[in-house]
Amino acid sequence: MTSFQEFYVKKNSKDFYIYKSFVLFVRTFTKYKQQTKKQKYMEIKVLGTGCPKCKALTKAVEEVINETGVYASVTKVEDINDIMQHGVMVTPALVVNGKVVASGKVPKKEEIKKLLN
Repeated sequence: MTSFQEFYVKKNSKDFYIYKSFVLFVRTFTKYKQQTKKQKYMEIKVLGTGCPKCKALTKAVEEVINETGVYASVTKVEDINDIMQHGVMVTPALVVNGKVVASGKVPKKEEIKKLLN
């Protein structure tokens, strides 16, 4: 058995500060890991050819993500063949995790929040 004295670190020693830094790192990493487990990763795609409405949708989605803290990646898809693979005929369109949730309009921020939840 190991004794308590083997694990004791003097308060004023260099090892004490290294130990405290390590403990702080472990606690922070553990909290981060727990938060990311609670949040689902979302893959968001904005489908559009580059028109002003498409740019407005991209900007609105990025603002909502920043406001809500959703763990997601936003990809802008401008290739017409990729857009048609999703079955979208009217742009702009919003795709969340492979499912088209909005098409043909720029939803308001409140609507986007509901669509992401």
